Amino acid sequence: MLRAAAVRSSSSAARWAAVAACVLGLVCSQPAYAYIGPGAGFAVIGSFFMLLAAVLLSGLVLVTWPLRALVIRRRRRRAYSRSRVDRVVILGLDGLDPNIVEEMIAAGRLPTLAKLRETGTYARLGTTCPAMSPVAWSSFMTGTGPGRHGIFDFLRRDPRTYLPDLSSAEIRQTTRVLPLGLRWLKLNRTVVRPLRRSKPFWTVLGEHGIPSVVLRVPITFPPEPFHGLLLSGMCVPDLRGTQGSFTFLTTANLAAGKYTGGERIQVRWENGLIHAALPGPPAAAGKDGSEISATAPLVIARDGKGVRLQVGGQRILLREREFSEWIPVEFRLSRMKRASGICLFYLKQVEPDLELYVSPINVDPERPALPVSHPAVYSVYLSKRLGRFATLGLAEDTWALNEGVLDDGAFLDQCQLLFEERERMLLSALRSSRQGCVVCVFDTTDRVQHMFWRERAAGGDDTRSSRAIEAVYEQADALVGRVMSQLGPREALIVLSDHGFTAFARGVNINAWLRDHGYLSLKPGATGEAEWLRDVDWSRTRAYALGLGGLYLNVKGREANGVVERGEAQALKDELIGKLAGLRDEATGAVAVERALDVAKENPGPYAASGPDLTVGYAPGYRASWDAAQGKVAGPVIEDNTRHWSGDHCVDPKRVPGVVFCNQPLAADAASITDIAPTVLSLFGVQTPRYMQGRSLAAEG
Repeated sequence: MLRAAAVRSSSSAARWAAVAACVLGLVCSQPAYAYIGPGAGFAVIGSFFMLLAAVLLSGLVLVTWPLRALVIRRRRRRAYSRSRVDRVVILGLDGLDPNIVEEMIAAGRLPTLAKLRETGTYARLGTTCPAMSPVAWSSFMTGTGPGRHGIFDFLRRDPRTYLPDLSSAEIRQTTRVLPLGLRWLKLNRTVVRPLRRSKPFWTVLGEHGIPSVVLRVPITFPPEPFHGLLLSGMCVPDLRGTQGSFTFLTTANLAAGKYTGGERIQVRWENGLIHAALPGPPAAAGKDGSEISATAPLVIARDGKGVRLQVGGQRILLREREFSEWIPVEFRLSRMKRASGICLFYLKQVEPDLELYVSPINVDPERPALPVSHPAVYSVYLSKRLGRFATLGLAEDTWALNEGVLDDGAFLDQCQLLFEERERMLLSALRSSRQGCVVCVFDTTDRVQHMFWRERAAGGDDTRSSRAIEAVYEQADALVGRVMSQLGPREALIVLSDHGFTAFARGVNINAWLRDHGYLSLKPGATGEAEWLRDVDWSRTRAYALGLGGLYLNVKGREANGVVERGEAQALKDELIGKLAGLRDEATGAVAVERALDVAKENPGPYAASGPDLTVGYAPGYRASWDAAQGKVAGPVIEDNTRHWSGDHCVDPKRVPGVVFCNQPLAADAASITDIAPTVLSLFGVQTPRYMQGRSLAAEG
């Protein structure tokens, strides 16, 4: 069995079964499709070369297996001879807030976490600067700050273009020329390269022969090889190359157009049927350079209070206010190329107008078009064993709720579906891997707080929406109880969150503030409405903001059109820090910005220069505005946040610590998320590497 391959190597039969599974997965796989990124499409490798590579790799695996098994066995014996535990289980609950946890424990509503606090350890856990999930989870796994792992935000800016890129991975296409006699064959190859630096602790454990199962931890895309199994989490794109683009089909008399985070398509009934096309990955480029997407045909037929859908040769009966199962969808990119995905359908209503939601097209775990697991066959194995599941990094569709495409109930139903499939994966891993480390992160706690903070704060009627946050905390508490029931006496459980939460009532556009104070200038005649700073006159701009908290200087020799001399940069940073500290909201009189932080001083390390120059520490209730996040400069400096997304954590880090619970005694006073990796290593008797900045919290003994 595959699960035994990297987790339970004590049985020779299991090891041989694992090798066989991997070989079969390689030889019998469908043609591989490589993701090239937004606008680039997919490239298919010829089946001959796939077969040749599979045969060679399989032979290499079989020939070297005895030696590798011997080395791993010796390392494992040596490691476990020093270990205080047989297994460490880490349960990440993204965004679990200490104020809510302590309030609900006091009210008797989180009995499992209360028991952990009484019999083990509980503490508030310092988060990263900035307090963002990709930054904090990168620090969790590497034991380092952003200056050493290189992740400072969801986005990073390209200093050559001032445009944003994904911070976690680089995806590019390369072309190789293969000589075939008198002819040449061009082979397109996609390179997906992780940008997060430093080794995760599970890689260090693997080097000592201790295996790990890592499920949906953020910033693990693309998956990196190590001694274990991994399914990637946050930042896995959808099949269209975005971080999640839904489709909304409706017969309402609305012009087709774009949503933030999705696309609206107007359809019409003809003889009781609707013929539509689901947009998929880019397949070609138009004459004007625009993308031409592949599509999959969809036929919709009335069926009383529901509809019958026909897609990809499948027929699905769907009732109103009901989600489908994950449905495989295939997109034809050319005569020889296909891309496989999966999606959920949700029927909002049939009358008076049809309204049908289609989730972002996830990478199909059974036929992955880009790498989502290590080894590659692991996602196939999980899907065959547990059923198809979401692979998109941000699977809970917050944008569909923000845009009114999903209502509160539908969004919470989707969250429940995703929580349950994640729990099935975790419990399966716990049953099959009795030694080593098991790590799983649940995102639902974070997403529900983002979307329902305002309802909780408002109080009022006892509704599903107003109870949503407390309900997901209780669900998480029950999950911890089920995990604890799987543990033995020599097993450690760590439950933690990467940050806490607070309100997001008012948005701050730092670029508008820079404009008003003479640090940023617009092109003549520009309004500042253009996205991604396209209206900015760089020849007259000294500073600009990008992302959810980063502020950059327009440095000469670093940025393409820099004007700030390097010798003047520190003085300009100090000036901005002084002016932004205590920035007040003129409409309310409240402090909107508590402080601005010098990134090089807060996060020293070899990659500090790749981050922003300053991080803005917003006060509770404030965050970067939606316009600021999109790189717009127009409008007021501070305005109301009217969207459903009403809770956040992109504020001053000291305001949003996370939590840590453990069934073992820990010296957790002033604990930081960078301390978790050294703690796990020390529980296994593994020395903390010198590059890690955290300290072990485990008591000596």
